[in-house]
Amino acid sequence: MLKTIRPAALALATLLPLAVSNPAAAADGVSLKITHFLPPGAPAQKQVMEPWCKALGEQSGGRITCQFYPAMQLGGTPAQLVDLAKNGVADIVWTAPGYSAGRFPIVETMELPFVVRDGLSGSRAAWDFYQRHAVEEFAAYKVLAVHVDGGVAFHTAGKPIAAVDSLKGQKLRASTRMVSKLLTALGATPVNMPPAQVTEAISKGIVDGAMGAWEVVTPTKLQEVTRFHTQPPAGQPYYSTTVLALLMNRERYQSLPADLKAVIDRNSGPALVESFGQVWDRVTADTRALVARDGGTIQNQDPADYEAMRAAAAPVEAEWRQDIAKRGIDGAALAADARALAAR
Repeated sequence: MLKTIRPAALALATLLPLAVSNPAAAADGVSLKITHFLPPGAPAQKQVMEPWCKALGEQSGGRITCQFYPAMQLGGTPAQLVDLAKNGVADIVWTAPGYSAGRFPIVETMELPFVVRDGLSGSRAAWDFYQRHAVEEFAAYKVLAVHVDGGVAFHTAGKPIAAVDSLKGQKLRASTRMVSKLLTALGATPVNMPPAQVTEAISKGIVDGAMGAWEVVTPTKLQEVTRFHTQPPAGQPYYSTTVLALLMNRERYQSLPADLKAVIDRNSGPALVESFGQVWDRVTADTRALVARDGGTIQNQDPADYEAMRAAAAPVEAEWRQDIAKRGIDGAALAADARALAAR
């Protein structure tokens, strides 16, 4: 169900241009409406998209500006973000394709359990994988970046997650279809909800915790309601990851003058993917330090427990291969390439 945005709220949001403005060039300039699902202070906006917009403004002589509508201020739900871009409600959206379950089956390969190790190498792998295999399923958009969240860890309120048995009876927020399947295979109960609802759900005991990237912890104040944080042994792939993408309305992009297209192209693709990956890894380290400083317990899972968890999760990939085979897609080949790219 789409949210109704009050005119005053929209008026306030339109006062947020974040690129350099040049009044003399305003007549032939463009203002890009950008929306996403996290609060305005989230690293995705503050540390990646705002600097990106600033670069667009500087390199276009002020002819490109950006207006941000964070926390779904243009209406809809996170699952509808891809449609906001496709239908031109927003010029650009930052979203997780996996929120729109079933619509981007090939890029979902990167979300398989135990593939991604960190933000930078995982984002490079995700971009290369997209270019090799998933361009066609994003044909409706101008794809500016495809990256990952660095990997999802366990964040729980009442008890730490260690061995597989510790997940039995636990209700945990799941960010994607793949995480839901993983939790089910491990004996937990997945609960799907938008990031903005997670902290309240934990505080009220509706769920026991969440699987999520370190980057999302502070924007959602997850550290205030969880005490235990479990991640893989050092250097090992995370339990799953979330593929994320910055998508632009294709018609809007094509309508731009050639020189403005060139500015966007120069600052997007691999350059923007690098920025996302570097920021994610830096924020992960900073968030861990903050959580530890505030008394949270962070543990690297015991290697034996980790391997037992990998074994218990094996049916998830097997089921995924069967499902994607119904679409005539070789899941085994895709999974092998995803792992090879992520291991570089």
